[in-house]
Amino acid sequence: MVFEICQQIIEGNSSAIIDCPITQAMTSGAMGGLVALGTMFVSLFGVLLYVYHSWTWMVIAQKLKYKTPWLAWIPFASTAMRLQLGKFHWAWTFLWLIPIFGWIAILVLLIISYWRVFEKRKYPGWFSLSLIIPKIGGVLYLVVIGFVAWKDRKKRLTL
Repeated sequence: MVFEICQQIIEGNSSAIIDCPITQAMTSGAMGGLVALGTMFVSLFGVLLYVYHSWTWMVIAQKLKYKTPWLAWIPFASTAMRLQLGKFHWAWTFLWLIPIFGWIAILVLLIISYWRVFEKRKYPGWFSLSLIIPKIGGVLYLVVIGFVAWKDRKKRLTL
């Protein structure tokens, strides 16, 4: 039966290709491979973003003479460190445990903290508002923290 259907395909009856178990197996295998490949690329991209974000905040903490800048690599400790760099108490990190309202509150505190950190590094504080810009805000934030981490600014001239 199986070989008869596949024989029809070989002879030129292309409508029988749907019923051929060999082509069905190849198609499902190819789809599974594409899903696995896509998952691998998404995971790799996520890891690269995590490394970049942690590394930049570690460098910023080092330049601001924070005692333990390596905390940038630990998820909840990183939030506590970024809040402390902005002169907030580390305990505000527990807002992550309160769904929705806590998350909004921690986002507001982090934006205020980033504002203060950016000003300490001689960058405009309003750069911290890049997080709330729709669509491009996340990418803009990553660019901004890269500049804040690795480009030292001279003292601004005031008239």
